[in-house]
Amino acid sequence: MGYSSRKLNCVLLLVVLLVACTKGEDAYRFYTWNVTYGDIYPLGVKQQGILINGQFPGPLIESVTNDNLIISVFNSLDEPFLISWNGVQQRRNSWQDGVYGTNCPIPPGKNFTYVLQVKDQIGSYFYFPSLAFHKAAGGYGGFQIASRSVIPVPFPPPDGDFTILAGDWYNRNHTDLRAILDGGADLLFPDGLIINGHGSNSNTFQVDQGKTFRFRISNVGLTTSINFRIQGHKMLLVEVEGTHSLQNTYDSLDIHLGQTYSVLVIADQPPQDYYIVVSTRFTSQVLNATSILHYSNSAGGVPGPPTEGPTQIDWSMNQARSLRENLTASGPRPNPQGSYRYGMINVTRTIRLQNSAPVINGKQRYAVNSVSFIPADTPLKLADHFNIQGVFSLGSIPDNPTGSGGGYLQTSVMAADFRAYVEVVFENPEDNLQSWHIDGHVFFVVGVDGGQWSDASRQNYNLRDTIARSTVQVYPKSWTALYMPLDNVGMWNVRSENWAHQYLGQQFYLRVYSPANSWRDEYPIPSNALLCGRAIGH
Repeated sequence: MGYSSRKLNCVLLLVVLLVACTKGEDAYRFYTWNVTYGDIYPLGVKQQGILINGQFPGPLIESVTNDNLIISVFNSLDEPFLISWNGVQQRRNSWQDGVYGTNCPIPPGKNFTYVLQVKDQIGSYFYFPSLAFHKAAGGYGGFQIASRSVIPVPFPPPDGDFTILAGDWYNRNHTDLRAILDGGADLLFPDGLIINGHGSNSNTFQVDQGKTFRFRISNVGLTTSINFRIQGHKMLLVEVEGTHSLQNTYDSLDIHLGQTYSVLVIADQPPQDYYIVVSTRFTSQVLNATSILHYSNSAGGVPGPPTEGPTQIDWSMNQARSLRENLTASGPRPNPQGSYRYGMINVTRTIRLQNSAPVINGKQRYAVNSVSFIPADTPLKLADHFNIQGVFSLGSIPDNPTGSGGGYLQTSVMAADFRAYVEVVFENPEDNLQSWHIDGHVFFVVGVDGGQWSDASRQNYNLRDTIARSTVQVYPKSWTALYMPLDNVGMWNVRSENWAHQYLGQQFYLRVYSPANSWRDEYPIPSNALLCGRAIGH
């Protein structure tokens, strides 16, 4: 190649780089994770945990709206593994969702690189292992998406930022718990609660007097709701799973399975130590775990015993109704959150989902509309993409409760149209609280009430300023109603966040379909996609 050709190529390369910079391509962040077993002692008992880069909980992901995240996961376990991203929407990209309905597991000794974009999102979330009851062994961590610098945030920058991953814990290894469930039994009551991988008083969060600190609290447990409070301090709620909330003040917060809240706390009390408390909710036996809020100029220890939490269901339901969207605050984009008038959009379909606990073939199972989900031999997304027959059938779960007391096993997939606007009603006829998550979407919680839902229940919907989120609770013998835009093409998991219930069938997949085979609606299958089952060879 001559000098002038090389010079021309250099000039062209420079032009391309200048154009890329001018376009301001979104930033890339790179992570390399090694997933291993390791000894952990969350409640003082040695057990086998799942570590990421030797850590439990795993590394915190810190990102900014629209960032591209390249996460290379090496599976050094002795069984297949997947990571999912609770609340991260994976816009046009269910290929990266990390559940068995969308992804082949990472085989032992192999790796897979997730390529995520946190498109048009802000807020506080967490990631977790989605297969084989691995979540009972750890493997989870925090996930933050900050607003872009050009987008106003409706509160001043805090002086510190803490992530709290709390929840119930079992002293038995996940393989033992899994064997109990596979044998047709249910899990016993948890052995305790942990905060950031440890039992009581093992964590200290240091604050400076007079300053404001942000706490992002997630319930990463398996079976129980928790209440969170800080002795002697008020909490100003500012964000709920990516939505800037109306800034109400609370003494304590009920946080149900899979949910995340973000609060501001001012260190405005006398300089000493205070208890941070989590306790179980809606359980006959109340478990507690504590950490320490330590003032940097502390003059003394913790004053007295930890404060007690609330006990009534009505108290919790009223708190749930108090959650409101901050209509004037910007979300991930500069336009106000309230500019999306969710209550003025015509509903195109109503889906009623009722949980149940049938015994099928002599074993305890859990179901939705009488269908208890069983995994197929091939991820549903791959079967759909390659048009592999016999893996699943659309319409294999009905839109309404069947009214029967029994249940049956099925790889349940519900068909839905892209850009439809649906009303989803979760109905809970049982005596225990339910918590539900929908991947790939956010929804507006328009109604929460006791008793049986009916058409007349719509008269009391909040159609103006309810909270938008991705995980919602349904109280015992109660219902919760949502409005949800189906604005994300893909195969999406709808699941109970009670992990024993999810494992034993209380989940299904929502196939949001667009007839236009276009990158505008959905990204193509990744070039590094793992193939398994009947997808091998395609």
